[in-house]
Amino acid sequence: MSLYEHAFRHLLFPTYESLRGRRTLGYLAEYEANQWRSPDEIAQIQWTKLQALVAHCWSEVPFYRARWQAEGFEPGDLKSMQDYARLPVLTKADIRAHGDDLKARSLRDGLLYKATGGSTGEPLRFGYTRESNDRRSAVMWRGYGWTGARMGRRTLFLWGGAVGDPGRTTQLKERLYHAAFHRRMLNSFLMRDDNMAAYADAIAAYRPEVIVAYVDPIVRLSKWLLAQGRSIPGVVSVLGAAEALHDFQRPIIEAAFPGARAYNTYGCREFMLIACEAEDRDGLLINADHLVVELADATQAGDGNETGELAITDLHNLGMPFIRYVNGDVASRKAPWHSTGRRGLPRLSRIEGRRLDAIRTPDGRVLPGEFFPHMLKDVAGVRRFQVVQDSLERFTLNIVPGPEFGVEQEAYVRREVSKVLGDDASLDLQRVDDIPLTASGKLRVTVSRLP
Repeated sequence: MSLYEHAFRHLLFPTYESLRGRRTLGYLAEYEANQWRSPDEIAQIQWTKLQALVAHCWSEVPFYRARWQAEGFEPGDLKSMQDYARLPVLTKADIRAHGDDLKARSLRDGLLYKATGGSTGEPLRFGYTRESNDRRSAVMWRGYGWTGARMGRRTLFLWGGAVGDPGRTTQLKERLYHAAFHRRMLNSFLMRDDNMAAYADAIAAYRPEVIVAYVDPIVRLSKWLLAQGRSIPGVVSVLGAAEALHDFQRPIIEAAFPGARAYNTYGCREFMLIACEAEDRDGLLINADHLVVELADATQAGDGNETGELAITDLHNLGMPFIRYVNGDVASRKAPWHSTGRRGLPRLSRIEGRRLDAIRTPDGRVLPGEFFPHMLKDVAGVRRFQVVQDSLERFTLNIVPGPEFGVEQEAYVRREVSKVLGDDASLDLQRVDDIPLTASGKLRVTVSRLP
């Protein structure tokens, strides 16, 4: 452990948390102790929290009381996880239609809010409590710690950059904040074939111990490094995010960053980190002492895996609870459901549906499909969207607008898209009444796969 890492964990971060009135470190200690409990003990922790959450929703959240009464269910009927699995799932459509009724009466005035990018083409705004925010951060630090990406280690993020034009004061605050956390941000949305050297040089000059990156950009950069006969040593861990990291991609990353190990993570903005690989990289450990993660309507595959759509419950967001929330992702698990290692947490075999198509631009970049969800998540009035790339130069962006999507919002979208796609690209922005679902019941974000 470096001197800065020790100082950050034991002095700088506790001071920062105290000034902000946060309890992340206390929750982190709780979760770090929980992970070594037996599967039965963790299941009991989860069950106790779930019973309390259901009782809270019955008394405080109008949406759940009305829905459960219509189903003939009340909290006393919850006797087992099988009873829980019979509760109706929560969808994005439910949240949009009943958002206000999903807020707990006594906590609604103190909620914080975020927006999802809507990787299935449907941005979503949701509320959460301060406690749940602190606990999510704690769970993230625990999971990252499994990969060696400990708090205070020198970290580089190859990530989506800010959209819009942040002022100098905002930029200065961000630089100071990231410097204090011992990290640097590189905007993956601006990566092109002809500026790979600048990215490689920036990473080599920064000398990170940890890299957190969208999977497609870090794989492309790794391939470029190897093609140039270059490598960047000194990196211990590379964490892939936003899409599945496949086994064939790990050796590419690890060859370009000799000494590093590449890890798969899985999360979403509604819950932050849901599951993460640990040292053995034998599936993704689920944060089961913080969430309930199940495979709804699971089916058995020939390889012994069960596959189903994820249904997730946040056990600590009492302000706007999500119970059995289906986010559109599909995952697999292999028996035994619980961990075979020392940690008693259950694990997923792999994430099947966490993939966003890449977009090729006329100037030679391969833009992660994450760009459009990232950019559109905070644009008022975007109810649904669909991106279609007809050729290298031609893009169609279909938007189902709400009343808030006016001339100003449209101009903003055109401006931001033009910045990234370049002057040679043509954007046809269409306002449409609806966007049809694909055969799988999901929206297509990007429908073409150009060579």
